[in-house]
Amino acid sequence: MERRLRIAAAGDVHCKPAVREQVTDSFAAVARDVDAILLAGDLTTHGEVEQGQVLADAVRPLELPVVAVLGNHDLHANRPHELTEVLEDADVCVLDRSWTVLDFDGCELGIAGVKGFVGGFPGSHLPDFGEPSLRAIYAETGEEAAALDRGLRAIANCPYRVALLHYSPSTETLEGEPREIWTMLGTDRLAAPIREHEPDLALHGHAHAGTFEGALGGVPVYNVSVPVMGRDFWVFELSAQRRPVAPIR
Repeated sequence: MERRLRIAAAGDVHCKPAVREQVTDSFAAVARDVDAILLAGDLTTHGEVEQGQVLADAVRPLELPVVAVLGNHDLHANRPHELTEVLEDADVCVLDRSWTVLDFDGCELGIAGVKGFVGGFPGSHLPDFGEPSLRAIYAETGEEAAALDRGLRAIANCPYRVALLHYSPSTETLEGEPREIWTMLGTDRLAAPIREHEPDLALHGHAHAGTFEGALGGVPVYNVSVPVMGRDFWVFELSAQRRPVAPIR
């Protein structure tokens, strides 16, 4: 019998002590009827460890896997290693240019996770030219894209596969944001691995005023930023037809 998976996803939850109760209640509620929770970055407001502790405390009692990538807000305090340690102590799997495979009664869900980075889209690409600082940005984006490619290759044989990012790989899910800032919201350099490996879906956040749904070729792309969704989580159902059934909630 076909095993369907229900995945709750959110980005830009921006945890902090002032919203501890709301965060705890939200995670507890969604965990009741899903198989896994995926978080598309900006887990905290400024990357402080005490903000990460709010999320850690909320997910620690949950009896299901939680997988996350970091976002730009999570790097602001320049404490990513400490933040990651706090989250991993609560059994959050933090992906940083890496991947993981979750096993649900013999049905595997592969997740390739990167933060992604800036770089722009046709007509607005940042160049690999000029000042070393600008070329370093270009190089970092290239490393993120290469890591996404490696991750998707590593999970290629999983029945279900998800690309999890913070920055957007698609302009379709940026619609609503000023076009002048699209270069800082993502890049189509992240799109190539998604188009090539065709995961079941790609999830990202970051663009608070963007659009919920888009596509890269035949791959559905969802901007699961909480401000875009207008709710705490969106639940997707993955089936053997390799199409996410959404929305559920």
